[in-house]
Amino acid sequence: MAGDTDRSGTSGRSLRRIAPSIYSVGCMSKARLEAFTDGVIAVIITIMVLEMKVPHGVEPAALAPIVPVFLSYVLSFVFVAIYWNNHHHLFHAVHHVTGGTLWANMHLLFWLSLVPFVTGWMDENHFAPLPVAIYGGVLLCAGAAYFILTRVLLRSHARGSLLSRALGDDRKGKISLVIYAAAIPLAFVRTWISLALYVAVALTWFVPDRRFERLLAGDDDTC
Repeated sequence: MAGDTDRSGTSGRSLRRIAPSIYSVGCMSKARLEAFTDGVIAVIITIMVLEMKVPHGVEPAALAPIVPVFLSYVLSFVFVAIYWNNHHHLFHAVHHVTGGTLWANMHLLFWLSLVPFVTGWMDENHFAPLPVAIYGGVLLCAGAAYFILTRVLLRSHARGSLLSRALGDDRKGKISLVIYAAAIPLAFVRTWISLALYVAVALTWFVPDRRFERLLAGDDDTC
């Protein structure tokens, strides 16, 4: 019995050395979170493009009715692509995740999953004030969810970590939330003003953020 106990203990210690991530409570792998996020975002983009109905005619005039649909699709595609791009850069600086990280990430995906719905609603009602405002509301909530995700990640990483240094005070993210909040009531004044503000935010984020790339090039921080 004693020999069995010794062998069992030795076997357990060996497993812990071979696969430490299985036994580590506070340092879970980020791989499944990234893979799941990539899959959900791919589905979101697919749903959006399926909302574009194929015209029945073959003349150029047959494309005219879907021009507004296409433009709103482009705007929503750019927003979703920006979130994927930023998420990709963000998690290159993340070395481990927690249960809170998983839920914060799901919170972000929830709001992004509503983008096809509000895009289609805005199209079907020819950019009426309420759908345009709700569209901005979803963008605002998605932006807030991404900000929350970064705060949750910062709490599980050291103050001087690569993640902390790369994020900084996230001024651009905070300004974007303010613009979204301002654009929502403006939709009931002039819808084009709200749409112009949404485009302006997209343009500011369309330029790649080099902070993570620069810091990753010179940092080998580990979990």
